[in-house]
Amino acid sequence: MEFASAARLLTPRGWGLIAAGIAALLTAQIMGRRDALILGLFLVSLPLLSALALRLIKPVFVVERSFSPATVETGVPARVALSLRTPRPVRQSAAMREGLPLRFGQSPVFRFPARFPDADGASTYEYQLRSARRGMFPIGPVTAEFSDLFGLARRLHVLGATDPLVVAPAPQELPATALGGPRGTEGSVHSPRRGGPSEDDVSTREYRAGDPMRRVHWAATARHGELMVRQEEPVTSPGATLLLDARQSCFSGGMGAPLWTDPAGGNGLSTSESFEWAVTAAVSAAAHLVENGYSLHLLDVYARPGLARSPSAPNPQQQDFSGTAGLQDIAEGLAALELETRADERLAEAGAARPPGTDLTTPENRSPIGSALLDSLAQRRRGPLVAVLGRLSADDAARLAPAADYATRACAILVTDRLQEAGPALAVLHSGGWQAVAATPESDLARTWAAFASAAQPMTSLTSSAGRENPS
Repeated sequence: MEFASAARLLTPRGWGLIAAGIAALLTAQIMGRRDALILGLFLVSLPLLSALALRLIKPVFVVERSFSPATVETGVPARVALSLRTPRPVRQSAAMREGLPLRFGQSPVFRFPARFPDADGASTYEYQLRSARRGMFPIGPVTAEFSDLFGLARRLHVLGATDPLVVAPAPQELPATALGGPRGTEGSVHSPRRGGPSEDDVSTREYRAGDPMRRVHWAATARHGELMVRQEEPVTSPGATLLLDARQSCFSGGMGAPLWTDPAGGNGLSTSESFEWAVTAAVSAAAHLVENGYSLHLLDVYARPGLARSPSAPNPQQQDFSGTAGLQDIAEGLAALELETRADERLAEAGAARPPGTDLTTPENRSPIGSALLDSLAQRRRGPLVAVLGRLSADDAARLAPAADYATRACAILVTDRLQEAGPALAVLHSGGWQAVAATPESDLARTWAAFASAAQPMTSLTSSAGRENPS
């Protein structure tokens, strides 16, 4: 291997000169010609000196890489703009290759400098990437092969560093459901006003310069003897809670191991097909709720911030999200969310007894599923609760069931490889007031979500891959 690396230091032209130099040295030795000796030394030393110069003189490049859009959804192409500039002029051209993960196929190759550089002298290249899997993929660095002016030697240099391409799960359109109470315009909920004789005094204030005349309250103006205007009716944004289970024991693939370990075929995350389906369901539910005017409170089953373990989250400790910007933060955080290892699960289960004021974000202080979640929901105003869970045991379901008492409506999707496994947990959640449905990675998400369209009573249906429902 070392000989192969050394052999690559010289080009075929360089090796040809060395061969000619050796032949000249042999001729000088046989015929005793001094001029042949000088020629042989020159031919042998020239490629070696060129290789030494390339090793000592390292090129200096500024490498900039940008993605458009900055966070791309699965299945959508991302445009990559690669810019290279050097403060020192480079006389010779170089073949450059962009470093890509194996799943993106062959790496793009280009020549430096570009035929048409930018106004500031930078060479810019563009190409597209598309991923069917979510994840945070390292793009780069650039490897460049430089040669000397005579083409005798070559040297491979690594330029710049890697930049992460964040591929977020794409939300699917879900059918309309009645998850909460009546809402006002743009999802707002009108705060109740105090009635009675003094209602005008509560809903009006003195006129201020710039107030439109159409807001003048004439009855209050006559009573107070000065211009009075109607106040803006107080509104509050309805809140919903989204619960995402990420325990490895609940989403493991066959034989209890994560499904994807090959970076060429997967996304480099500790994940499985069932967890990928759950992540898509979570981001779709988030988009559905945000579009209906809800602000979101995102948690895991231990009542920790739902994105606390994701390296792609803009703010890992953030729990509350609202509007389009909040939805983008959720999608970006879900891009690199992995399954929680079994060791971390055991640490979480071991933290049952904890004193008041304990930091629940640290592994050693986590509480079992249910207790901390109930405490968190009790401190928030009531709203819909949507839970995307894995294989849930009957005991875990019993600890989770009382959470329905703190929500206007509690809906759960249990993602499992075999629908029959979800039967006991579904029955327990049903008895606790949940609407619950089971699904597999082959299930149609829209059909699964449609099971929540009926608000009459909780459901314990099992959704098959074809969208049929079988009673548990």
